[in-house]
Amino acid sequence: MNGAGWRWYWRRLGRMSPREIGWRVVDHTRSRIWSLRREWPGAFTPAVSKSSKDEWSMATTPNLASLPLESVASVLHAADRLLDGEWDVLGVQRVDMVDPDWSKDPSRGSGFPADRSSFRIDYRSGVHGSAKQVWELSRHQHLTVLACAWQLTKDDRYAAMIDRHLRSWWASNPFLLGVNWSSGIEIGIRLISWVWIRRLLEGWPGAAELFETNDDALQQVYWHQRYLAAFHSPGSSANNHVIAELVGQLICSCAFPWFPESPTWRTRSLAALSNALENNTFATGVNRELASDYHRFVAELGLLAAIEAEAAGMDVPSQTWDILCRMVDVAAAVVDEGLRAPRQGDSDNGRVLVLSDQSENQWCSLLTIGASVFGALPWWPNVGSELTGTVVSSIARRGVVVGSRAQRRPSHFADAGITILRTDQLSEGRRDEEIWCRCDGGPLGFGSLAAHGHADALSVEVRCGGIDILADPGTYCYYEEPEWRRYFRSTRAHNTLTLGNQDQSVSGGPFMWKRHANTRVLEFADTETHQRWSAEHDGYQRLDPPARHRRTVTLDRQSRCLEIVDEVAASKPISITVSFHVGPTIRVHLCDHRAELEWQAASGRAAHAILHLPNALSWSVHRGETDPILGWYSPEFGTKVPSTTLVGSGEATAVTLLTGLDFANPS
Repeated sequence: MNGAGWRWYWRRLGRMSPREIGWRVVDHTRSRIWSLRREWPGAFTPAVSKSSKDEWSMATTPNLASLPLESVASVLHAADRLLDGEWDVLGVQRVDMVDPDWSKDPSRGSGFPADRSSFRIDYRSGVHGSAKQVWELSRHQHLTVLACAWQLTKDDRYAAMIDRHLRSWWASNPFLLGVNWSSGIEIGIRLISWVWIRRLLEGWPGAAELFETNDDALQQVYWHQRYLAAFHSPGSSANNHVIAELVGQLICSCAFPWFPESPTWRTRSLAALSNALENNTFATGVNRELASDYHRFVAELGLLAAIEAEAAGMDVPSQTWDILCRMVDVAAAVVDEGLRAPRQGDSDNGRVLVLSDQSENQWCSLLTIGASVFGALPWWPNVGSELTGTVVSSIARRGVVVGSRAQRRPSHFADAGITILRTDQLSEGRRDEEIWCRCDGGPLGFGSLAAHGHADALSVEVRCGGIDILADPGTYCYYEEPEWRRYFRSTRAHNTLTLGNQDQSVSGGPFMWKRHANTRVLEFADTETHQRWSAEHDGYQRLDPPARHRRTVTLDRQSRCLEIVDEVAASKPISITVSFHVGPTIRVHLCDHRAELEWQAASGRAAHAILHLPNALSWSVHRGETDPILGWYSPEFGTKVPSTTLVGSGEATAVTLLTGLDFANPS
């Protein structure tokens, strides 16, 4: 670890409990010892349980016969692109997939050292490129697409590419050498991919030779599991990372029970997973990281693990099923009419299992699995089906019995501080496009670090017919571009109010907050005609003089108007900045304190709204600016596009600011 890496590490220690520091000291000591180990492919064959090596224990092949033709076409299109050497990885179109370099970031033209101990590689510095780019390809989720294509067609070109890539990766990534051994979450997800590759290659003559009778495969599967058994993401990092690690260990030890340790790994990982899911989930079912895509990711991980464990004859605890059901019900409750979830907090496009092209609606896949396992409630949206969800559902147990479930769609998740305001799509006999608004009144994120949280207290996110009107900016990047990371996490990048030109919470690094803004919901009212939400936070109490921000949002369902009232109080004048980030497809015309918004609705018709801005502030328009950064939207990790931001500036001691968004009377 270089100087920058040590500084990052010690800053994190300052946010940890003494118990967690103890865990990390033990982990660090173990990593120093393990860094001396070398296990080259073919040089070591682990002990194998009697007869296990000759058996593939998860030979049940999912049912692909009922897949619609368009789903089959999407799989084959993606697989054929791979045969041609093309694949999209976190916003980068790769054209080197015929024979990829497993340590290279093609977006930077640089690579990580393949012959250095994984414990001695500082992947955060950006010197060697983006570790995320390298890791994402080494999750081998492009190979699960090829395996699905082989199962559909029995075309051996797909299997041959899988065989070539796996043997290449195993040869290029010996145990604990290179960046692909640097992160437990990557090891866990890679194991999940290997299990599904083997499952979908059932019937291919070379499957056993590639896996269970291949000494290199045995060695890699063994050391991946030994690593996960030894190293865990503890304390403030025991979020989605530890769950992915446990799920990878559980699924792999169920599917490949080849080693004397397999029963112990299986039992311990299931018990630890049940505890981790409980620790990571609010009572309402919302994931404690308060980053929407990580909620989906963790729910997918948990469901897949429970399904695989049951298929292997294990008894999954009832409380685990209960938690997973609550998480799925939350997903059904928060999506808009286009089955798009909130964009709260970080998102890196993480997926547990990929079987088709990357345009699949991942929330739809999750709900497809949830509907199969638990049953869809009457208030659930009509999710249809996605290929991955359909395939996983074909091996899942139906009708799992859980505790009580909500009889009507919930709008307010008090413990997580998430509130969804929305109109009915059917009104007075006509179908209106849904107005959907997320209000943020919860904690910053999980634990002391709140690693995936953004400084977005009291922010709103507004859509009409599933189209972003007032948009959450997204994530764009993690380590590699620190200025952009700071912007996308900042208060000014969200639809809320900034005081004293300061973020509400104090950053300690790209995945750390030293001081958290604490938010308190004051009111939530829900009637047939109106929904109203009010909250405040203490993030600006640290200023001199201290200041307070309180926000009330009211949705009039009949008039289709949204009203935002911001109240600021301080003992002497303080600078005030209000930002409204308009969706990237919206055209904006600002005249004084009135912004005309125009866009094309999903139906194809022209749509309009008026944003009435507070008179007490001076307003300006910004788009795609870099000095300072302002006016950007990240549709997915690794991609950013210009979008319009309206910024209101002023100074006051005490002021009430009124904003109105009128969808009904744009004239």
